[in-house]
Amino acid sequence: MRIIIIKGVILLNTYSIYPIKIEFARRYYYRSDILYRFLKQYHENNKNQLINDQFNEITCVFSTKELNTKIKSLYNKNAMVKDGNNSIEIVQDKHYISLHISEKQINFRCNMLQDAEMLLFPILQLFHPSLFVLDNKLNNYGWISPVTKLKDHLNEQILYSTL
Repeated sequence: MRIIIIKGVILLNTYSIYPIKIEFARRYYYRSDILYRFLKQYHENNKNQLINDQFNEITCVFSTKELNTKIKSLYNKNAMVKDGNNSIEIVQDKHYISLHISEKQINFRCNMLQDAEMLLFPILQLFHPSLFVLDNKLNNYGWISPVTKLKDHLNEQILYSTL
């Protein structure tokens, strides 16, 4: 487990997860670099109406209430779960993850991505089949869930990106 402590403050890795509509997941499964650049540009310039509209078109909505309920029920006796307004903390054995859930994305912090793979990803896969995750500090990104039947859209590209 890698924990970074600077002046008494523990620094955790920060990630974001986006539920991508299946038709766009199929188009961009093997072109995740395009999707990554688009999401990064969206966060840098979400006042741009074209980019904002495209973001809303390709992403789905997380049901925060349903997700909270599912996490509490699945980790009822096996882990400690703290629930707040659109935030959840899960502690199980030596694994820790902190979630902030919004309508179109989940931001989470953990010591290592393996904590999310163990505590979070299996639950999220119950809600949506195509989830895209990115590291908010590094250029690390990828799909959580595999997408099938991808060859139909290999030559299509519709996202606008200036990066």
